Amino acid sequence: MTAYKSDFLRTLSERGYIHQCTDDEALDATTAKGPVCAYIGFDCTAPSLHVGSLLGIMMLRKLQQAGHKPIVLMGGGTTKVGDPSGKDESRQLLTDADIAANMAGIRDVFTRFLTFGDGPTDALMVNNADWLDELSYISFLRDYGRHFTVNRMLSFDSVKTRLEREQPLTFLEFNYMILQAYDFLELHRRFDCTLQMGGSDQWGNIVNGIELSRRVDGAELYGLTTALLTTASGAKMGKTADGAVWLNADMLSPYDYWQYWRNTEDADVGRFLKLFTELPLGEIAKLEMLQGAELNEAKKTLATEATRLAHGDAAAAQAAETARQTFEQGTLADGLPTLDIDPAKLREGIGILTLAVEAGLAATNGEARRAVSNNAIAVNGVRVTDPKHEVGEADLVEDGAIKLSFGKKRHVLIRPA
Repeated sequence: MTAYKSDFLRTLSERGYIHQCTDDEALDATTAKGPVCAYIGFDCTAPSLHVGSLLGIMMLRKLQQAGHKPIVLMGGGTTKVGDPSGKDESRQLLTDADIAANMAGIRDVFTRFLTFGDGPTDALMVNNADWLDELSYISFLRDYGRHFTVNRMLSFDSVKTRLEREQPLTFLEFNYMILQAYDFLELHRRFDCTLQMGGSDQWGNIVNGIELSRRVDGAELYGLTTALLTTASGAKMGKTADGAVWLNADMLSPYDYWQYWRNTEDADVGRFLKLFTELPLGEIAKLEMLQGAELNEAKKTLATEATRLAHGDAAAAQAAETARQTFEQGTLADGLPTLDIDPAKLREGIGILTLAVEAGLAATNGEARRAVSNNAIAVNGVRVTDPKHEVGEADLVEDGAIKLSFGKKRHVLIRPA
């Protein structure tokens, strides 16, 4: 491990963030001297970011904590093009209205991790549509396109992978790397931004921006990436069998978010504690030593600390307590996700397959039917074995709710309302 002089790079190195750096000695010297400005870009492809973006968000947080200035670059312009990195097919093109709505949905995430304002190290949120939408195509090609060779662009993994799999890569997407390179140039000109960070799939795009800025403005810029994160079993972070692990509470409840981290694989607990919590390394080292059933306590700590950062102290405490009541005491807990059902439907009886879909425990009736056949669905802790089973008023327990369960760890309270 490199012995860094700057607090920022030393922290990133100790906690396992750093994968690649264009010139770590020069960047270390620069960040040791005083505040630098760095950015990460986030395209607006959905109303919320998911856990797959959390590594970048945490790096921006560490940057600010070390006395530097983070920029959150919202891809209002680049989202119209679509990043081909890591994709086998083109992204669905979104309208301007869709992009604006998505941008509004993900703004709040950053206010929980960063401090925004006008101070020298306060975070900024910038939209690249502010300059990309104003570009004149011919002028842009003459001024900047001449600095990119097709030979070099074809060598990037994001392009090679798509072509090797004989999947079409549109000319629109091919332009993405040029636009991202121009973003770095523009941010350097406007805000003296000297560092771009991101996942390792962005390495080629980051290097492009550094080279473009050097050729056009003679600027000395830097790039830093993290490894693309997967679980010990090889699964991609941010995705589960049930869908994306969203960071917005209106798309995934804090309880379900807590449960995602509680279900971390044993081999990942120490690594994730370093990356996604702010516990001291000494305390993490003690948690890493736990074995067997005791390791569950480390997982609960990971879940609570990660939820605290994303949703606040109160939501994290409530999620932990809900889990304790549900799993340790076997009682209904008010903190569980809730589905309000028309009382008339309960009087008539509602099919278990329909209810499982409406509660979000299954995507389709077919999936719910398979879950019933596998004894995975329960009502108030009692397994349902008949796919024609109906849930009704008689299933309401003392506190006026029905607990619908999928397996041991996913529960929804059904309440008449």
